[in-house]
Amino acid sequence: MGFLDAFLGRTTPKQANLDALFLVPSAAITLQASAGLRPTGSGAVCYRAAGGAAFGQVEADILALLRDAPDAPEVRTSRDEFGFTWLVVDDDPDDVAGLCTDLHAVNTTLEAHGFGPGLLCSLVPFQDASGRRVGLVYLYKQGTFYPFAPSGPQQRDNLAEISLRETLAGELPVEKDMSRWLAVWGAPGL
Repeated sequence: MGFLDAFLGRTTPKQANLDALFLVPSAAITLQASAGLRPTGSGAVCYRAAGGAAFGQVEADILALLRDAPDAPEVRTSRDEFGFTWLVVDDDPDDVAGLCTDLHAVNTTLEAHGFGPGLLCSLVPFQDASGRRVGLVYLYKQGTFYPFAPSGPQQRDNLAEISLRETLAGELPVEKDMSRWLAVWGAPGL
């Protein structure tokens, strides 16, 4: 950012650090040890699909790339009630590193083809012994994570989210501004 930008109050948006997704496997160990949360084996990338043949081809290429791997996970897309597309990867719950690699590939491919502005978040769900689910959400535009703990229809457990934030603070770049902790109602895996 130059002097003129600073003088005029312009800010440079923070760049996403997609390699932060590779910190999730160690955070998964911490979540299991401290909160009894285990990975579900599912993960998703949320984006606003662009119109046109170019985007359709990139999306098809991503699906083919993931499905053609030797140990291919189950991959599908869905749209939520807000019009966002979720590319969902279902894999072995014990292979969090492989899941994060797949999510990273989706994000970087969309970014490399100029569709980065449409990326919203990546989600890795966890579950405890009682079946309660919690999502670890990576905000693409902020380069940070936050926990999302739904507790019912359109309800969330804020105390659990704050507790998980403290648990994960040493593992991941955690979003400090809680106003950015958006609810991802109806997200796949939650």
